[in-house]
Amino acid sequence: MSDQLKRRLGTGDAVVIGLGSMIGAGVFAAFAPAARAAGPGLLLGLAVAAVVAYCNAMSSAWLAARYPASGGTYVYGRERLGPFWGYLAGWGFVVGKTASCAAMALTVAAYAAPGLSRHWQSAIAAGAVLALTALNYRGVQRSALVTRIIVSVTLLVLTASVVAIAVVGHPGTQALSGFPGSGAGGILEAAGLLFFAFAGYARIATLGEEVRDPARTIPRAIPIALGLTLVVYAAVAIALLLELGPDDLATAADPLAQAVPSWLAPVVRAGAALAALGSLLALVLGVSRTTFAMARDGHLPAVLAAVHPRFGVPHRAEVTVGVVVAILVAFTDLRGAIGFSSFAVLAYYAIANASAWTLRRWRIVPAVGLAGCVVLAFSLPAVSVISGIVVLAVGAATWPIRFSSRTR
Repeated sequence: MSDQLKRRLGTGDAVVIGLGSMIGAGVFAAFAPAARAAGPGLLLGLAVAAVVAYCNAMSSAWLAARYPASGGTYVYGRERLGPFWGYLAGWGFVVGKTASCAAMALTVAAYAAPGLSRHWQSAIAAGAVLALTALNYRGVQRSALVTRIIVSVTLLVLTASVVAIAVVGHPGTQALSGFPGSGAGGILEAAGLLFFAFAGYARIATLGEEVRDPARTIPRAIPIALGLTLVVYAAVAIALLLELGPDDLATAADPLAQAVPSWLAPVVRAGAALAALGSLLALVLGVSRTTFAMARDGHLPAVLAAVHPRFGVPHRAEVTVGVVVAILVAFTDLRGAIGFSSFAVLAYYAIANASAWTLRRWRIVPAVGLAGCVVLAFSLPAVSVISGIVVLAVGAATWPIRFSSRTR
């Protein structure tokens, strides 16, 4: 049975997968906690998060062009820093993004069925995970097509919302009178929370083995996807601040639905659920590829390193990830999952930047990215920092066991 994936995706497909990973992960939810941390200073937090994300994106793009294999920073860390750092990056990505999958599944249920009990919402979330896992099982091209549709609908909803707020709403610049809001600590915390919404561009790198002409496609697709996402986020953030003000925005459970006219709110809620589905689709796609790569190298059970002979996907890794996430949604708290995922993802990108530093190419970019990842990671709430450190420590402790078993 083959353990190599086919190159099926072009630049457009890669950009859409990146957009689907980012838009929806935070645009409907992340601005409220960011406003709670920084008030109107969340705009500065968004800028800081974008700078760190850009540095990470460029480091990832350079590395992905040189190492166009599934696994992303797991591969880059292994090749540039040594097997341990690649393993630790892969561990952080798989565990952190599995938590992200659970968070996105719960977001789908919260928007699609807000009046139901937690039990029923967990059941809906699990059903969404299993349905999208089945879709991914049928092939990456079908996943890219569905993601393209979801991104298009989400962008239409967001555009309609911003236009409606500007034309029919009552935006006022007095909402920005307290700018920049809280001090540096609050702005950095907001940046760490908003970074969660940018993290999806690495999904393009994790699909490196399935992208056509990766040396050209990946460095083009990542900055394009990131730039488009930043424009969308900035427009939505400004509209929400001007319409609701920082105080009301900070307490809103569904800020965009509250900001638009009442007749548009159901459309916004439907769009939010669909956007979260798009993020979940891409998350499951990326986590399964890193799981596949780690299994292929002996860091996870070898049975997961199989490619379906007909559909050309790592089907066992996909099914395993889907089942684990479906179980997690019954026990996971949404806010805790997001905070833990943010810390793990920032650690993952810190290793990516350290790997890019060794390329001796525009070192200022990976240097800023590495420093930014460390600062934002430790600006998150204490519970997220502690839980993230513990999980990374567990991964590091298991490395000698895995390494000795591979050597034998």
